[in-house]
Amino acid sequence: MNFIKKYKHGFIIIIYGIFYMAGFRYLENHIQHNYHIVHAVLDDYIPFCEYFIIPYLLWFPFLFATVVYFIFFNPDKQEYYQYIKNLCMGMTVFLAVSYLYPNGHQLRPEVFARDNFCVDLVKILYSTDTCTNILPSIHVFNSLAAYMAVSQCQALRKHTWVKAGTLFLVITIILSTMLLKQHSVVDVILGSAMAGMGYLFFYQYPARKYARQVPARFSYK
Repeated sequence: MNFIKKYKHGFIIIIYGIFYMAGFRYLENHIQHNYHIVHAVLDDYIPFCEYFIIPYLLWFPFLFATVVYFIFFNPDKQEYYQYIKNLCMGMTVFLAVSYLYPNGHQLRPEVFARDNFCVDLVKILYSTDTCTNILPSIHVFNSLAAYMAVSQCQALRKHTWVKAGTLFLVITIILSTMLLKQHSVVDVILGSAMAGMGYLFFYQYPARKYARQVPARFSYK
């Protein structure tokens, strides 16, 4: 009981996760035809590279690890709520966009130039994940939201290697969405833009509001 009471704030993301997965599975099962094709000219110049399946799949344990850290190890609950609110905002917008504006792409290669373990993983990914419901990219948005949470975390401020490693991983994850032909450049740009709005709303604006409310400790005449 003490454990549940101490970490009850963690149930927010669990409950939302159930809601999100139910909404996502509905979209995956019902939006298979008659959707808008997302495409940009740059998509045609981006090569396919199966080796980026590794950072693409690392997205899942990466997000899990950041959520676990902010629930159980970071003492500042306000930072946890900032992170979770940002995640929930982005994923809710994604569900709404996918429902109101069905979308997908036709970027996946029909044949693979090589045959290796990474290509096998890509084939599994393609068979389990449809090429619909891609706009904006949740892979991109959630990665950037996680980096924001890590980079703004006071407890990690002195651990520059954590922030540097997180940034490197996030960059490779974003690149993987395009190099695996999972997302169009359009999805990446809009996912990044949504992450920028989340930063302004959940980090920049509260910081400025707090600064205005805290009276100056010293006055100079």
